[in-house]
Amino acid sequence: MTDLFTQQVYQPLAARMRPGTLEGFYGQQHLIGPGKPLREAIESETLHSMIFWGPPGVGKTTLAKIIAASADAHFESISAVLSGVKEIRASIAKAEEQRDLRGRKTILFVDEVHRFNKSQQDAFLPYVEDGTLVFIGATTENPSFELNNALLSRCRVYVLKSLDADQIKVVIQQALADGESGLGERRLQLDETALDLLANAADGDARRALNLLEIANDLASEQGDQAVIDAAVLEQVLVGDTRRFDKGGEYFYDQISALHKSVRGSSPDAALYWLCRMLDGGCDPLYIARRVARIASEDIGNADPRALELALNAWNVQERLGSPEGELALAQAVSFCAVAAKSNAVYSAFKATMADVQSLPSYEVPMHLRNAPTQLMKELDYGKDYRYAHSEEGTYAAGETYLPEELAGKQYYFPTDNGLEKQIGEKLAHLRSLDAQQNRD
Repeated sequence: MTDLFTQQVYQPLAARMRPGTLEGFYGQQHLIGPGKPLREAIESETLHSMIFWGPPGVGKTTLAKIIAASADAHFESISAVLSGVKEIRASIAKAEEQRDLRGRKTILFVDEVHRFNKSQQDAFLPYVEDGTLVFIGATTENPSFELNNALLSRCRVYVLKSLDADQIKVVIQQALADGESGLGERRLQLDETALDLLANAADGDARRALNLLEIANDLASEQGDQAVIDAAVLEQVLVGDTRRFDKGGEYFYDQISALHKSVRGSSPDAALYWLCRMLDGGCDPLYIARRVARIASEDIGNADPRALELALNAWNVQERLGSPEGELALAQAVSFCAVAAKSNAVYSAFKATMADVQSLPSYEVPMHLRNAPTQLMKELDYGKDYRYAHSEEGTYAAGETYLPEELAGKQYYFPTDNGLEKQIGEKLAHLRSLDAQQNRD
């Protein structure tokens, strides 16, 4: 009979199945395969401080624990989400105790290390320098942007990758077969179709796969002496489930970058794929609509002005109708932008002009361009000698200038030969020839 003092604390399946050795660790062969530097460092016990950078559920914490066990080092773990200066000091004190009283190394593992601010990250530096501890940080964010240079320079960065579907299947099958830590004691059956569904839903995240498997285990139907997880059971588990997508982190910016570059590269198939990936991951469709409008101006511009109009219409549809109707309009805009003629001439002209405006003096408006609503202004020659274009032949005042005198002849906009912009370029070339003729006369 169990009571409050003998009852075991529940551990999720993912925690129970955590491997304790490199041999049981799946994935990351580019780091821990035979002859790889990290494996050799672990096996030779020549430990160094390091940063594990990768998506959730790829083994960052597990690998840190394996390293500590292999080196017979004391393992201290804190989370930057839940910890502060007090916890940092307590961990360092334990590391000093292990070093001074037992002559033992300490590995301090800091999960989500990017959540610590600069001063908190700096707190580790003296103890990394004097060998009190070996620092291992885990982050899902780009260390180049999120970690201090001082800490980064003392650590080697290892990039961990998402597990592929076959590796996820091995993790699932191991949990099904393990009668002690896994689900093997129940005689659980998972058919091939359900296995594929579960592996794909995990999206490269082993912890996610095991969590979904554990939920499916609770819903499995009893068939004789077996419990069966089939596609119908998984459909219940996966309702409302979304793929990995960090709305404020690396995945977010990687995917919006991929969408933008697919449109720029005139690949409607890739553009639609990245659009659907973001929508499937829970990205706000209105954010995507705003970015598509930007793309229409930046990468298409005057080569096909319809792109901006269609992007704004899709934005309007999304606001008015919501999902899923609005998402179809976004798909229409994205695919049109991808196949439209491309030009960044307006984008380049805008940047060049803005750079001059910000770096050069504030030149005066030429007198002939100034408005003269009062008699005093007319007497001061405001608007004198201005030529009204509509009164000129072809509605163009050949030879007239509109820039400040100091920038006379400056050209910012260089139309391309793509789409409508080719005609724009031909027209501007004709107008410049009229200017040149007028100046010769």
